Amino acid sequence: MNKKRPVNLDISTISMPVTAIVSILHRVTGVILFVGLVFLFYAFDASLSSQEGFDQVVDLLSSNFLAKFIVWGVVSALMYHFVAGVKHLFMDLGYFEELESGRQAAKANLVIAAVLVVLAGVWVW
Repeated sequence: MNKKRPVNLDISTISMPVTAIVSILHRVTGVILFVGLVFLFYAFDASLSSQEGFDQVVDLLSSNFLAKFIVWGVVSALMYHFVAGVKHLFMDLGYFEELESGRQAAKANLVIAAVLVVLAGVWVW
């Protein structure tokens, strides 16, 4: 192996293709969903425990910015993960496998997910 190969250790100079960004975001949103479900399960459990617990969850979600932000983050991650998952299903069927069509599908994925994230923000707030 050639030990004199150039090594670029400055990650900020590496330009990622849009397909790689979409793939990385798909994985990141999966982790966000996994972690965010802890908060949603807690709220669900508290809301089902009693009428007072339900009222506390409703009050928390209607008045607390952090609670709304967490719900918006989990719903946004779900929307992005869903759109990217549908794109992957189409790729499993043999579509968007070429370089140019893959780039276009990745760009469409980002646009559709951005619209859904904004709509989720409108719904939460």
